[in-house]
Amino acid sequence: MRLRGVAAVLLLTALAVAGVARAQEPAEAKPEEPNEVHGRLLLVLPFENKSGVASLDWVGEAFPEVLNRRLNSAGYLTISRGDRLYAFDHLGLPLNLEPSRATAIRIAQTLDADYVIFGHYTLTNNALEATAEVLDVGALELGHALEAQGDMAQLLPMINGLAWQVTRQIDPTFGVEKSTFEAADQSVPADAFANYIQGLTADTSDQQIAHLKEAVRLDENFPPARLALGRAYFADQEYDQAATTLGQLPKDNSGALEADFYRGLALFYTGNYRAAEDAFAFVSTRLPLPEVVNNQGVAATRRGEDGAALFQQAIAADPRDPDYHFNLAIALEHRGDRAAALKEIQETLKLRPGDTEAQGIETQLEDPAPAQANPDPGHAIADAQGPLTRIKRGYSEAGFRQAAFELEQVQQARLASLPGPERAAELVKSGDGFFQRGLVLEAEREYREALKADAHSALAHAGLAAVRERDGEPAGARQEARASIELEPNVPAYLVLTRLDLESNQIAAATSDVDAALRLDPENANAKGMKLAVEKKGAGSQ
Repeated sequence: MRLRGVAAVLLLTALAVAGVARAQEPAEAKPEEPNEVHGRLLLVLPFENKSGVASLDWVGEAFPEVLNRRLNSAGYLTISRGDRLYAFDHLGLPLNLEPSRATAIRIAQTLDADYVIFGHYTLTNNALEATAEVLDVGALELGHALEAQGDMAQLLPMINGLAWQVTRQIDPTFGVEKSTFEAADQSVPADAFANYIQGLTADTSDQQIAHLKEAVRLDENFPPARLALGRAYFADQEYDQAATTLGQLPKDNSGALEADFYRGLALFYTGNYRAAEDAFAFVSTRLPLPEVVNNQGVAATRRGEDGAALFQQAIAADPRDPDYHFNLAIALEHRGDRAAALKEIQETLKLRPGDTEAQGIETQLEDPAPAQANPDPGHAIADAQGPLTRIKRGYSEAGFRQAAFELEQVQQARLASLPGPERAAELVKSGDGFFQRGLVLEAEREYREALKADAHSALAHAGLAAVRERDGEPAGARQEARASIELEPNVPAYLVLTRLDLESNQIAAATSDVDAALRLDPENANAKGMKLAVEKKGAGSQ
């Protein structure tokens, strides 16, 4: 049987309850295999330290961390660090393993990845040199070695550049420029990035938190470090700190759903059930995984609300989790529906025969005493000392990420059915959304797909002009902006030219460009703001 994701039976069945198992809650097998993701599942392994400098061991983990994020942005599904560590543990491999080529092949075949990226790094005359190799698992073929070099201060852009090489080797038609990869996270200080990786790999929770706090102090706007710090606080049971830290991630950040899941748990454990329910609801409305929906229901019951509908939704998504049936039994009993509650508690015991708490409830429910609705559905059977609905401490990271990936595939399939100009317009809109959130790589990917759908899309060229400007390539930005205007004059392209003119102190050209934008849209707020900036700089230069 073949599965995808960290997806061997080992993972996409067991991993779905990995967080719960780590919290010493019983783990149950999952009944269904996820949909296959053909040819786009990647495993990036830690790079081997061949420098002979033990203090650089942490750099090995920097490669999968950065490569995963860049390759995700490029449209691939990567196996996360947490999934990889869980797999290594269950394969009996050291968690800090730096695999050889032979070991990499064995791991790849075990985990059913489509591609595996591994490599090594060394230090020569203070210059870090890295070599990566891409294994096509299906063909058992290695691509040619990919190399990158730079000093430690340039570690992040160096790995970004390597990510572009990896992407192009896997897909030679991939059109995003190397400069866009290299510019990703360009504002992150080298020390902040180093502390972030060292925090991920630290041996103790105190060391982990110390490094991650320093990373956040050095760069408050580096979301991966803030998310990791919040997770570290949560693991250390510092729930107030966890809730505060995780709540500071922007809601449009790619890590926001994971952050709010653990923020919800942290709030729950501090008794703030209303806020916990809101946090779980934020996640479930975007990605309704059963453990998230269950927790939303549990938080609701602790506030005295009826969570039965949410527990039923969780069961529909995962009917083999006994806790969801247990929770529904409690909710139904609170309604006074003892027959339905008994059916659910019996289902719980079929799935987990040794559940002594469920056995006790079954005995109570089999009592022929007349049923009475409990006026306080937030409490347990009979009284407040009875059993409470069960929270899930972890979610299936593999399932979570695969679900998001598959939603993107569904969206792509929908777009593929549209006529070229309509598809291009949708892709430009998506690209603009990514760009506004600072996801420049994803934005460029969408703009280039838009041009494949409609080579005459002026707004796609305007989007690429903004990307080239953000990447620090004024010549490329001007070229794209002019190509856009030649197809159809538009405000975004003229504003790119205006900003470039201002940067090069060409006041007359900037005035002409911004005036052209205002003629197209006299009420455009961005154009009005640029007009004031041009006039101010013009007055200052006289």
